[in-house]
Amino acid sequence: ISMKISLITATYNSAITVRDTLRCIQEQDYPDIEHIIIDGGSTDDTLQIIAEFPHIAKVISEKDKGIYDAMNKGIAVATGDVTGILNSDDIYAHSKVISTVAATFSDKGVQAAYADLQFVQRDNLNKVVRTWQAGKYSKRSFYYGWMPPHPTFFVRREVYNKVGVFNPDLGSAADYELMLRILLKHEIPAAYIKQVIIKMRMGGVSTASLQNRLKANSQDRLAWKINGLDPYFFTLYMKPLRKLGQFLKR
Repeated sequence: ISMKISLITATYNSAITVRDTLRCIQEQDYPDIEHIIIDGGSTDDTLQIIAEFPHIAKVISEKDKGIYDAMNKGIAVATGDVTGILNSDDIYAHSKVISTVAATFSDKGVQAAYADLQFVQRDNLNKVVRTWQAGKYSKRSFYYGWMPPHPTFFVRREVYNKVGVFNPDLGSAADYELMLRILLKHEIPAAYIKQVIIKMRMGGVSTASLQNRLKANSQDRLAWKINGLDPYFFTLYMKPLRKLGQFLKR
């Protein structure tokens, strides 16, 4: 039985990087991919570049309320059995990523899956800056500052129907909150794919400055609260500290 996999890419004035993203999906060896682009009304060449790629199933271009609002729009129109998100400055590490994901979900018990990720230089995708090895999940993981790399996170469509989608009010912690809700609160069974599947360009929003870090910390705290969960007193300090080890795993 063929399993359709929907991939959502949110773009906004992404002309510098989006071609790499689109090409890595075009080069996947898996036959049944639905690639959906949600564009925030780009004014650069983003839409012209998108038009060069015939594999793309849907393009919606209109103003949105930010990246998580865009991702929610993508989830709403996706028709695949499994949904993943690929940001417009990230790429898949090789051409068998989606085949690997599909093979993982061929086990009916698997409702979600995640893998490892490499941070790479913005202008050189082969220059690895740090490696995020996710490791196996257990119920205790989140309490010790763990989270899976969101760009590697795939779920069955019915999971979103059951637990809901992103909460854009949480800013840069929206992906953390969603994974906390899926894995810890609702105990959705997830598989760990033990390989790097994503290369992510350095320079994300939440990692930029100390001020952003403190804001992210309070949003992370809110992510626990709105799910009726209590972190340990050290949980949210462990979360940024865990990143330090990634620099040693280059």
